[in-house]
Amino acid sequence: MVVQAEEGLITSSVRVLVATAVPVERDAVAQAFPGDGAQVQLPGAVLWRTAAGCDLLAAGVGPALAGASTAAALTTAALGAAPYDLVVSAGIGGGFPPGAPVGSLVVADAITAADLGAETADGFLPVTELGFGTVTHTPPASLVRVAAKATGALTGTVLTVSTVTGTAARAAELRARHPRALAEGMEGFGVAEAAGAHGVPVLEIRAVSNPVGPRDRAAWRIGDALAALTEAFGKLTPALESWNPHDDQ
Repeated sequence: MVVQAEEGLITSSVRVLVATAVPVERDAVAQAFPGDGAQVQLPGAVLWRTAAGCDLLAAGVGPALAGASTAAALTTAALGAAPYDLVVSAGIGGGFPPGAPVGSLVVADAITAADLGAETADGFLPVTELGFGTVTHTPPASLVRVAAKATGALTGTVLTVSTVTGTAARAAELRARHPRALAEGMEGFGVAEAAGAHGVPVLEIRAVSNPVGPRDRAAWRIGDALAALTEAFGKLTPALESWNPHDDQ
């Protein structure tokens, strides 16, 4: 990755893959990087490589496709002897009021699959209580601190759901089960699973476009959230220069 400094462009040894759900989110991130980029064809996916050397991937909607696309990018990079040092799941998402209002930015200190498990007569059981799997990936604490300080983001749990929340009852259920939740999206856990399989640190950043709860399209602020995402990456990219992965070891 190359970052802009006062004396010009400088090269960093940190290779970053940013995975969004859809192209409009990828393009919002790309606006934070000066210069032209180029497409790189992968098996089943297309990367956008910025002039700064940061790779952007519209990985698809939902944890399964996002995870598969991210895994393809990570595997291709590893086989090419240029593995990534960091994967960032990024995009817009719903925020749990009042903690994460529309227009705010959230950096995940926990990436949790909210609905991976089983419904029982006694309530929901996460897959871990069934004796297998995992439901949470934890980004490096030092990386979360660096990202939050640079972008002014809130920090908390970001939930990954397969079905977007559309009722007050469902929102209340999720908050009761995950009291530290600030936002929800549909890709973070899948991206984190792929990163974890490759032993690569992961971060999730969500710009809040709407409140979690009843669907009210008139209240959505997608354009504002995409602009916040661009601004966040403009601040995050140079801040990564101060991040030392060994701080969490």
